[in-house]
Amino acid sequence: MEKLLHSIEFLNVAQWDYAAVTLARVVLIAVVAWIALGVTRRLIRIFRTRITRAMDDPEQVKRVETLGRVFRYIAAVVILVIAITLILSELGIAVAPILGAAGVIGLAVGFGAQSLVKDYFAGFFILLENQIRQGDVVAIADKSGLVEEVTLRYVRLRDYDGNVHIVSNGLITTVTNMSRGFAQSVADVGVAYREDTDEAIGVMREVGAEMRADPLFGPKILDDLDVAGVDKWADSAVILRCRFKVRPLEQWNVRREFLRRLKKAFDARGIEIPFPHLTIYAGVARDGTAPPFRMHDATGTAKRERN
Repeated sequence: MEKLLHSIEFLNVAQWDYAAVTLARVVLIAVVAWIALGVTRRLIRIFRTRITRAMDDPEQVKRVETLGRVFRYIAAVVILVIAITLILSELGIAVAPILGAAGVIGLAVGFGAQSLVKDYFAGFFILLENQIRQGDVVAIADKSGLVEEVTLRYVRLRDYDGNVHIVSNGLITTVTNMSRGFAQSVADVGVAYREDTDEAIGVMREVGAEMRADPLFGPKILDDLDVAGVDKWADSAVILRCRFKVRPLEQWNVRREFLRRLKKAFDARGIEIPFPHLTIYAGVARDGTAPPFRMHDATGTAKRERN
């Protein structure tokens, strides 16, 4: 009996020693993982600070901060997965079956969440390649507007009418960014067929020069007015095309002001800005005579005229 009690006591002590060692190892792994998380976050923050310190563009700073959050999240996930795997091994839990089951579950979830995974991957590369920034005006996925927010999953736009569009990153295949570097403010000007196009182009150049000398609009315009010339013959007008090279997001303001000033200049020079004309032909009789055609003057009195 004494021998049995002695053996049981010995086994209990051994088990307690083994449990203590295992617990110490688990605590050590957790502490190392916690230290690794802190060091990783600090290194990413220092790296981000050094990069943003040399940047003058606030949008570039926001992009770097967003990428810093992404890398911090990825690093945290990797460290936690490694720590949990080591802790399970120390506790005597077989990791291989768990990894196999997780792989099967992950595969099933992956098939069900393909669009979500696609959104995150597309968002990562959109941020990494700096395709879209907050404050840009873009056209994506048949929607256009001012970019209010860019995340790994979606881009939030607000159009001119105030409508908010949430576009998943996975749907973005082509990005048309209208606010990078510079923009072209294009204006199509119609004049009547009887007008001298050279004179009209001269007036357009004068108005463009006035706008470049204007203290308000001059800083927004980067170059002199570029007149392409006669673009097409429309139904009621000759279309003259021109453009300004302007600062980003100023193309619409410059175009509106240019057309406003050009309208006043054309009116002062007597250059007609046409509207659609309709010529009515009443036809002729078999003997070649034209039938009478009735028109009304401003007072409503009927007139007999021939076309």
